[in-house]
Amino acid sequence: MQVHHWWWILALALGVGEMLTTTFYLLVLALGALAGGVVAWAGGSATLQVLATAAVAIVGWTVLWRRGRARAAAARPGADRNMVLDIGESLRVDEWTDGRRTRVPYRGAHWAVELDPSEPDSAARAGAFVIDRVDGNRLIVRRQAAPAASSAPSAS
Repeated sequence: MQVHHWWWILALALGVGEMLTTTFYLLVLALGALAGGVVAWAGGSATLQVLATAAVAIVGWTVLWRRGRARAAAARPGADRNMVLDIGESLRVDEWTDGRRTRVPYRGAHWAVELDPSEPDSAARAGAFVIDRVDGNRLIVRRQAAPAASSAPSAS
């Protein structure tokens, strides 16, 4: 048997292992072995075959690692409307006691409320607010947008 056949057998075995374990990391190794087989088939030296395998595997693992970190960063459970049904609900703040923080009654209990950091300090005044996210036992709120004026003519 020629060397490139061994690389392709290794790639196939890693692919089967991937299906048994359901991780993409073995699939990346299988692609690396496939790259080593292509280099062997093209007549490359053993060093070139191993370098091609390693390069494809390292690039693939880096892509998977970054993708996993980006996905984990995007998954903020306190800001997911499907996880926290309070997001998007309105509440009324009568006064801010500590600059950008206060306590308000909401759903039968007193909650710690904090003004969203993206809101200006001038937004910390009495009025209607919308829950943007939940951080532990704090409701992070932003000022509720004023309703748009109707452009339809009024009937006199």
